[in-house]
Amino acid sequence: MNILSGFVVLYPMIVSLVWIMGAIFFGVQQRQIPLKKPGKGEPEQLVSVLIPAHNEEDTLHEVVESVANLTYHNLELILIDDGSVDQTLKVMYDLQKQYRTQFPVKVVPIVKNGGKANALNVGLKSAAGEYLLCLDSDSYIDQKALKQMMLPLYNDPKVGAVAGRPVVRNRTTLLGRLQLLEYIGIIDIIKRGQSFITGHITTVSGVIVVYRKQAIQQVKGWTVEALTEDIDMTWKLYSHQWRVAYCPQAVSWILVPEHLKALIRQRRRWARGGLEVLIRNRQLIFTGKLAEQWLLIDMVVSNLWALSCFFMIVLYFLTMIFAHALILDGGILFVLTLISIVQFIIGFTSSQRQGYIDWQDLLLLPMYFIFYWAVNLVSCITALGSFFLDPKRKGTWASPDRGV
Repeated sequence: MNILSGFVVLYPMIVSLVWIMGAIFFGVQQRQIPLKKPGKGEPEQLVSVLIPAHNEEDTLHEVVESVANLTYHNLELILIDDGSVDQTLKVMYDLQKQYRTQFPVKVVPIVKNGGKANALNVGLKSAAGEYLLCLDSDSYIDQKALKQMMLPLYNDPKVGAVAGRPVVRNRTTLLGRLQLLEYIGIIDIIKRGQSFITGHITTVSGVIVVYRKQAIQQVKGWTVEALTEDIDMTWKLYSHQWRVAYCPQAVSWILVPEHLKALIRQRRRWARGGLEVLIRNRQLIFTGKLAEQWLLIDMVVSNLWALSCFFMIVLYFLTMIFAHALILDGGILFVLTLISIVQFIIGFTSSQRQGYIDWQDLLLLPMYFIFYWAVNLVSCITALGSFFLDPKRKGTWASPDRGV
């Protein structure tokens, strides 16, 4: 019992401290060793922008307009309609007419809905560029994002993908603002820390990522059966000796679930996708690079922590019911809270300077800690259950993760 309690408490503390230190040095590294930009006079390489969509007639205009406003100009746009039953395909043809004088626009209709991974594979066949910018159809990209993301690809021929940074834009609900804090204070910090310490990240963000087409072709495209195509693609690239970089300067403004049920479904899908990747790449725990081994072991331990935490919660409630006693260590709770505050402040400071977040959001900090741990614990436990009960389940459309 004492060992289990120690594991439940110490694991998040140690991991949080590691990622915090890594994130700090990642920022220092970026300032001290900036990437070299292409020389003057060198032409921009053609980038094919892939935007798959399923029933997104209301959001396509925004994402295409954001692409048109990019400071990187050598583009072609590929709009992929994955069996939509609304006016998405008509909107795509209208957008093709509207922007055809600015850059080539290709519309790729798919009659039968096959999921995001299949849509990307179909769109890949129409891509003329050597680089692929993949965007979600309900997001929009910052003007300077693509130029920033291209730098790691220009600097290192072994970089197969560059992940950008999602920032929440629908903040009118409490749940939306809590997720804004999570993306700023947790997800970004983890990726910065992983990038510095291991040179790898667990996954690219499917909402904004640039791939080297050669790398995608080498791994034979996206896995249609994968529940989370972005996590799966990240580890397919690693298994073929490609590197994946993180570029926090490249921002995509995203929509997030605004109802708790939809949020739990989203996080369960993420957690289950991680489990699928872990099982599929389990051999890398023994044969992969040290960085890959570390990240995979961290995924294993994270799931063990969730199970242990769930078991401890059940024991606490049983103790309360049958022994009429409540066992809580105030010192432990204080240390966990303190570490969470430090982790949040690091991400908050950077984002506040860039205008992504306001000081007023600090008022939600106490609720944010409960939200983060509770949502992710429930998601992990339910993902483990669904994985073992239905191991062959395939991924379907969920944008912005409104479904499963």
